[in-house]
Amino acid sequence: MKTTTAADRQELVSTLELLEQRLLWLSAWTIHNANHIRPKRDGLKVGGHQASCASITAIMAALYFHALGPNDKVAVKPHAGPVLQAIHYLLGNQSRGKLEAFRGLGGVQSYPSRTKDTIPVDFSTGSVGLGVAVTAFSSLVQDYLIAHGQLREADAGRMIALLGDAELDEGNIYECLIEGYKHDLRNCWWVVDYNRQSLDATTADRMFRRFDDIFETCGWRVVTLKHGRLQRAAFARPGGTAIEEWIENCPNADFAALTYQGGEAWRARLITDLGDKPQTVELLQSFDNVELARLMTNLGGHCIETLVDAFDGANDDRPTLFIAYTVKGHGLPLAGHKDNHSGMMNPAQIEQFRAGLGIAPGEEWEKWGGMGDNVAQTLEAFVETSAVARQRPELHAPVLPVPPIAPPPGEEQSTQAAFGRIMLDLAKSGDALADHIVTTAPDVTQTTNLGGFVNQRGLFRRQELGDVFQKARIPSAQKWIQHTAGQHIELGIAESNFFLLLAALGLAGPHFGTRLLPVGTVYDPFIARGLDALNYGCYQDSRFLLVGTPSGLTLAAEGGAHQSLYTPLIGMGQPGLTSYEPAFADEVALMMAHAFDLMQRPDGTSVYLRLSTRVISQPSRHDDAWHADALAGGYWLRQPANGASAAIAFCGTVAPEALAAWEELVADIPGLGLLNVTSPDLLHRGWSARRAARWNGGGAPTCHVEALLAPLAPDAGLITVLDGSPATLSWLGGVRGQRVSPLGTDRFGQTGDLPDLYRVYRLDSEAIIDAAAELFL
Repeated sequence: MKTTTAADRQELVSTLELLEQRLLWLSAWTIHNANHIRPKRDGLKVGGHQASCASITAIMAALYFHALGPNDKVAVKPHAGPVLQAIHYLLGNQSRGKLEAFRGLGGVQSYPSRTKDTIPVDFSTGSVGLGVAVTAFSSLVQDYLIAHGQLREADAGRMIALLGDAELDEGNIYECLIEGYKHDLRNCWWVVDYNRQSLDATTADRMFRRFDDIFETCGWRVVTLKHGRLQRAAFARPGGTAIEEWIENCPNADFAALTYQGGEAWRARLITDLGDKPQTVELLQSFDNVELARLMTNLGGHCIETLVDAFDGANDDRPTLFIAYTVKGHGLPLAGHKDNHSGMMNPAQIEQFRAGLGIAPGEEWEKWGGMGDNVAQTLEAFVETSAVARQRPELHAPVLPVPPIAPPPGEEQSTQAAFGRIMLDLAKSGDALADHIVTTAPDVTQTTNLGGFVNQRGLFRRQELGDVFQKARIPSAQKWIQHTAGQHIELGIAESNFFLLLAALGLAGPHFGTRLLPVGTVYDPFIARGLDALNYGCYQDSRFLLVGTPSGLTLAAEGGAHQSLYTPLIGMGQPGLTSYEPAFADEVALMMAHAFDLMQRPDGTSVYLRLSTRVISQPSRHDDAWHADALAGGYWLRQPANGASAAIAFCGTVAPEALAAWEELVADIPGLGLLNVTSPDLLHRGWSARRAARWNGGGAPTCHVEALLAPLAPDAGLITVLDGSPATLSWLGGVRGQRVSPLGTDRFGQTGDLPDLYRVYRLDSEAIIDAAAELFL
């Protein structure tokens, strides 16, 4: 809503100030109700952050009810979740019952959640800092869609993050900042609630004098909102310059303590420091203690007029950092106290707050309680016509048909090479699915076999750049042409950026109405570097295909730093992610086709493939009967006889060792089975669901792992082996109470060739044979 006259502007400011007051009340009351009124059965503090909400209410009122456009998207700082809920309560998108159940089962979540909350939430937040950085990558995704003709420039919105200043300590923000500069980031706002207090302390004074430089160097406009209208007016009066200079140099801790102490303390300190300036003393004496306290805390982040002017002034697509000075707990008795982060008002204080707002007892949940009918009608009409009320809901992108994916030919292959060949074939196919694939990697594109796809489809860049080496006729397998039609987004070596980009790409459907199928490759051991960001993407139900490759001790010559051990356990334990570890090339093709389908299902997930560079012999297949079992988590590569006394269960690249051991043992152990576990994740998930069904009274159909193990004798032994943590498969013995001899790697590796390492770390066929002998001792 843009104003045209001074009177219109003043009316806008007054209306927004009333809305801010309502947001402050509703957020504080929601938290108070959960902690002091709602019955507690466990005796634990429910929690909430009244002070953190209070510092940002003016910012959110000005943003949501004035500056926000219908295509803008916002990541709200975690501790301001109750303010976001209050906004949607005023809009009619949230119910009183949900607010009353804040932080209770079925109620409002502690922090904004796309999947758990019922109000519109653009980005989940809660893992501090990640909700900030993801907005930059979402802006990059928006540019990608515009460049590919899948979104109109006129429909572009701003990707906005509201963050607390303590979040700027998070390293991923600076990794993101650098990447944004490389990709010419635009249409991105970050608004810092600079209340200068974190959980443990006030923030460092000197650091914020450097943020301007850091962001400006990376191409951002920096707008600092330090003083509100009242302060600026006072500074313009005789003696006011000295007060302005005093505020400028006041340490954060001192400012917070004086704020908590109030007007009398402000006066004493200012007279002590500025008492030799007669005009300043006279100016101070023109305010009573209440007015002086109000003046000294009238910072830019609490001044609606200042915020409106700042937001209106950033009307281009340049990325902008707004540093809005605020007071933590502003307007509450908690303001400025060093312990106010998780503190809250007691019943007497909330009663005084309620009475001061004119809200009658019993009307605490009324939208416009205490404001009178005329004001209430005005506010209701204003809210109903605001841009945020017209924001489009999440979009539903059409499902893309998945074409048949044929396994690449070859009697000997690695799963990583098979993946690369399949991606190349898709790039050449001209199929619609391939046009919606977007690939990315943190500077490992070639070594994870994405090079063929990139050579065919190009790198994405809004400004076209040719390949200097190609123009100079220097031979290279890489054709790194960068243009707007490119489908690969190259990243630097920062796995957090990698996972945040995958998360943003995977939300293109609900955010922008165009489905993208992100495929990201990363060295498998370095998944752990970006694990928080991976979890963040899965938590908000983003969909992508993650390819961890190369993996395991099998990456022999690279040594222990590059040899992943526990990533299979990550695949098993991460919600929202289905994990597979194929052993053969045809399994890779099958699982990739399944992944592209699963990523698009309403009840689907992201998918993780753990691949290897080891070249192994491929099996001869007589039919496709194994497909369904492989996608369900495992199939018998060698079927056991009924009542067999043992089976070998393997996963992934150790298939040759498992097969060699089977061939040597089968004569001594008649009917010995050889189980190819393609997804420990799915097998374990099915088994857990089976047991849970028994407890909750539901049906308990046989799960896949039970069906697989059913032919074995009840007392049969299992030898499990994989290039990863033995815990990945050792649980199989618990399905039917069978003995297990688990093999795997649970200590850091070292350099060597494969025969030596497999022998030392007990992954070779002899180790499997020894493990079988152990079962029959």
